[in-house]
Amino acid sequence: MLAVLTMKSCEFVKSAFAEYYQNLHLLNAPKNIERREFGFLSLDKRGMLRHLSFKFADELKLFLQNTVPSDAYFSCAYYEQPEAEMNEKGWLGADLIFDIDADHIPTTCNKVHDEWICGTCDFIGRGLTPEKCPVCGGQKFEVKTWPCETCLGSAKEETLKLLDILTHDFGFPEKEMHVLFSGHRGYHVHIHDETIKNADAMARKEIVDYICGLGFNIESHGFSDKEWKTRSTLKRSNLNNSGWHGRIIKRVHDLISNAKQDEYEGLGLRSDIVSVLIKNKERILKNLKSTGHLGVTKGVGFETWKKLIEFCVYSQSAKIDTVVTTDIHRLIRLTDSLHGKTGLKKVEFPISTIEDFDPFKSAIAFKDGTVAVFVSDSPLFRIGDETFGPYKAQKVELPTAAAVLLVCKGRAEVLE
Repeated sequence: MLAVLTMKSCEFVKSAFAEYYQNLHLLNAPKNIERREFGFLSLDKRGMLRHLSFKFADELKLFLQNTVPSDAYFSCAYYEQPEAEMNEKGWLGADLIFDIDADHIPTTCNKVHDEWICGTCDFIGRGLTPEKCPVCGGQKFEVKTWPCETCLGSAKEETLKLLDILTHDFGFPEKEMHVLFSGHRGYHVHIHDETIKNADAMARKEIVDYICGLGFNIESHGFSDKEWKTRSTLKRSNLNNSGWHGRIIKRVHDLISNAKQDEYEGLGLRSDIVSVLIKNKERILKNLKSTGHLGVTKGVGFETWKKLIEFCVYSQSAKIDTVVTTDIHRLIRLTDSLHGKTGLKKVEFPISTIEDFDPFKSAIAFKDGTVAVFVSDSPLFRIGDETFGPYKAQKVELPTAAAVLLVCKGRAEVLE
């Protein structure tokens, strides 16, 4: 939803959004559109208009053109009666949806451009928003975030891990998986597959737990104090193993191969233990590759290996929004619609191109004109091939896409 704007700024954004929808030739409507519920947020009103349905893509496009919402959503679920109240809709199944958002990923840039204010005591903090205020324990916050290249790069890395797990561990065919930029700070993955369509919330939670490594028990994968002493740890392991077992082996191998002194110490290892690991690196790797065992290295005990393996589990898991995937009635942002917090498009792209996908080029909706704005505070940012900012309490003439982004993020106002 948009930040609270002046009348002039609200009119500017609505005009820009209206022009985009009027010029939208082809809308990528969801599969079985007539079975979906739709919901919309308004540019100038609070609350969501929902429990709507459309029979055709052109009907939906006409609605967008006539109402010009700030945000448009459709249900991951299929219903007998999409327009009815929740208990009367008649649930027929749901797509499997994943949301990877920088809001849930610790990054080096969080403390630079993200800020939160406790709604109870007004305490101000920076970085990831906590579950509770450290001062008063309050749980409501006003959050100020920014979609920078670093956090979007982190979200892309998590998306790549997710796609790898879905493909190799779950066996979902690539043709049934759709990857999309959300229009803000992350990516969505939609899976349209009959084998998962009727899975209930608990079944989807099992999928979530696997992907996130939740409840992971390293002993069940052949790593325990007893097995360590008998050198049977990770028995029958090799770099080609599938599932979590194979992921652990590959990540341990990669860690031992490449980690430097400071990286090991960042995991909480003592400097003397780190020195032993680095000194014996080749022997440890040889043991791991040939026998599946890390070997016994004097000065490196079971607790050290346990700590390293637990780190490997964490780093191999995908950081998804668990609530989104388990919610079988979830409303998800409509493809090709604009995001009310940025003015960027939610866009789908081929999975094979994800490495090169650039949201600050491919998701731009406004490519013409300039606008004079007063920027209260803005970090350095890029739109297309141009870089802007940082700005602090100054007037500036900006391309429409850059101006819309700043206004939607509540960091600028349109000048009279």
